[in-house]
Amino acid sequence: MKLLFRFMKKYWFMALLASAFMIGEVYIDLYQPRMMAEIVNEGVLGLSNGGKPDINLIVSTGIRMLLVVIAGGLCGLLSAVFTNMTGQGAGNDIRKLCFERIMSFSFEQTDEFSTGSLITRITNDVNQVQQLIMQLIRGLVRCLMFFIGGSAALLSLDMSFGVIVACAFPLILIDIIFVVWRANPLFTVLQKSLDRLNSIIQENVTGIRVVKAFVQEKSEEQRFNEANQHLVDTQFNVQMLLSFLRPVMNIVLNMAVVGIIYVGSIQVQEGSIAPGTVMAAITYISQILNGMMMLAMIFQILSRGLASTKRIQEVIDTQSEIKQEPLPMVGDGSRGSVRFEHVKFVYNDNGSEILHDIDLSILPGETLAIIGSTGCGKSSLVSLIPRFYDAAEGRVLVDGIDVRAYDPAELRKKVTVCLQKAEFFSTTIRENIALGDPDADDEAIRKAAAAAQADKFIQHQKDGYDTAVAERGMSLSGGQRQRIAIARALLKGGEILILDDVTSALDLKTEAALYAALNRDYTNLTKIIIAQRIASVRNADRIVVLDGGTIAGCGTHEELMASNTLYRDIYDSQLKEEETL
Repeated sequence: MKLLFRFMKKYWFMALLASAFMIGEVYIDLYQPRMMAEIVNEGVLGLSNGGKPDINLIVSTGIRMLLVVIAGGLCGLLSAVFTNMTGQGAGNDIRKLCFERIMSFSFEQTDEFSTGSLITRITNDVNQVQQLIMQLIRGLVRCLMFFIGGSAALLSLDMSFGVIVACAFPLILIDIIFVVWRANPLFTVLQKSLDRLNSIIQENVTGIRVVKAFVQEKSEEQRFNEANQHLVDTQFNVQMLLSFLRPVMNIVLNMAVVGIIYVGSIQVQEGSIAPGTVMAAITYISQILNGMMMLAMIFQILSRGLASTKRIQEVIDTQSEIKQEPLPMVGDGSRGSVRFEHVKFVYNDNGSEILHDIDLSILPGETLAIIGSTGCGKSSLVSLIPRFYDAAEGRVLVDGIDVRAYDPAELRKKVTVCLQKAEFFSTTIRENIALGDPDADDEAIRKAAAAAQADKFIQHQKDGYDTAVAERGMSLSGGQRQRIAIARALLKGGEILILDDVTSALDLKTEAALYAALNRDYTNLTKIIIAQRIASVRNADRIVVLDGGTIAGCGTHEELMASNTLYRDIYDSQLKEEETL
């Protein structure tokens, strides 16, 4: 509930207006039975006029009823408007805060929640909270007013009618408590089932080409069907429980109406009450019990909304692990230097040690290559520089300053990372390249694209740089996507450029032209290149050989060939055969 009040504070005046207009609407609804009783008792039966009907009274009271109904409708309309403004405004604020928090998460935190769960929380869960807010403002006021105001109006007609309400109320209360008690735990299970379903959908939509390539449509359909069936079963159990509410309440309502008619008929025969008053009493008892029925539905929405609130609160309360720490910001005066001091890195999810005792210095403007077998920790090592992850032990320094001392945004302005799997957005090639520098002019964009060996193929596109890119860049080949991603990284600038196996889809000629352009036009950049091929790294200033999370060798190509067995084995497996052909 704390979350609700936090976001409703901003809209308290609109919530107050919504409640006030709802009170007006209910008051008018409660007033109408009295006018109807007046029409029946005096206008039709003429009880105060010797049994002579009063047509003028019927007309005048009917006109008053019409005006009152119009006023009630206007109050209801305004109440709905202000309720929706409050609910939508609060939901919008919650959604934006959730997204802002998600954007600040570390990679590990995102993995811990899972993409599917985060999507469910920021969409479905927020919608549930919006519904809860609107029901608390509008529905709760309405049903309480019907119950309290209707009871007071009913008792004002005749105190004996209160006995019927007193008998009906406990039965309805027991029904509500039983259903809410049994259904409440299922709402959390329901949202988790939705998480699982969304995750499967997200995985299959993004990986549809892999699914089709390996002819796994049936297998994935089965996995989806199982998750979907679990969701359906959970929803069915919830709906079965909720289905008990209305029938029981209808039975109680009809029994109460029968009771009113029975008691009223006796009193009419005795002459202590008028027939119109009995009609008003029936209307009031219906309003009271309908109010209780609405209250039951509100409790159901409350249970589901509170389950969603808890899930949203988990996202909002999760503070990013990547925070600026109070460490000295005094560097060594360099621009683009990187230093690993006895660094150890462990993935939190499984506790496995990825890097151990990494001690390495990278000089400003140097081109350092990292090579090693798959899974040896190459990508993990460079991910510590922009603080995508934090080292478990030791320090990582940029320009002589511990990376934890930087504001994460400022650190990442210094460090540009280009990944093997380039992510694209459904916009133009120009805007995808300019992602890191939206204010860049056409000349700067073309210069970066030319260096990345992308300018020629972009010019041959139908609309050149204004060609629209399909979702996730699927309208481009793997090599084209990598070159555009490199252009984006070059345009962003910074002091340190990390190329994480970004040339795997390029032929050797294009790759050689790319590195030649980097060495010619970007001499001030410190370049860290991760690659699988010796041909990609042999001209680097230094090459680091990683093996099992530790540095197995470091030096130039010639030095490693002369002194490092592992590097020589990699070389032999890749190039020696080619040289002998």
